[in-house]
Amino acid sequence: MIAVGAHPDDVEIGCGGTLAALVDAGYSVGIIDLTDGEPTPVCPSPEVRLAEAAAAAQVLGVAVRLTLPLPNRALFDSFEARVALAREFRKHRPRLVIGLGNRTPMASPDHWQARQIIDAAVFYSRLTKWDHHFAGYPPHKIDRQYYYHLSFDLDRLNDPELFGPAVIQDISATLERKLAAVRCYETQFPPTKQDIYPRVINLARTLGQSVGVEAGERLVGVRPILTRDLLAT
Repeated sequence: MIAVGAHPDDVEIGCGGTLAALVDAGYSVGIIDLTDGEPTPVCPSPEVRLAEAAAAAQVLGVAVRLTLPLPNRALFDSFEARVALAREFRKHRPRLVIGLGNRTPMASPDHWQARQIIDAAVFYSRLTKWDHHFAGYPPHKIDRQYYYHLSFDLDRLNDPELFGPAVIQDISATLERKLAAVRCYETQFPPTKQDIYPRVINLARTLGQSVGVEAGERLVGVRPILTRDLLAT
């Protein structure tokens, strides 16, 4: 599976516990960042941010982490951006894609642009008779797509833009690794922004308790989940 963010740290905050749980379950997991996330106020260079991203990936145990050469602060849903991401989907052939799902008012508008790019790339990945756009990689149909939240406010979890069936992933065993991955971003969360950690913990605890586990992450799907045994499901 592949998780996609606009910037390094989006995936860790939104679904890092889920990725670590999938790694523990034996699945091959990758992360694609659409931009390098720079410039930002404290980070001295893109290379530093990329080193933080690599360290976070190692903490989570993901097999592959890629950064596309799209521009931070000027990320737009364009044909070129869609093709760049779809090319990676065709190359790596994930069964599942988890991507940004909602607008983030008073935060980066790149997040909403990323959602639209991801949606289009999932579709472009399977299109036939278009191989010249994708460096010769053959079409690939992605089985499932889910969205993650970049919000710590419970009322934003019911954002109408995040429509579809929701699931809670149990991250009781991986919450600490999620936090450790976020802590790799020292330039993004200096001493003045340490409030992010209790907010991440509180949301995970609340979501977990809603389904009877210690900690959870909420993901929203684009299709209903089929079951032939409701009790087993």
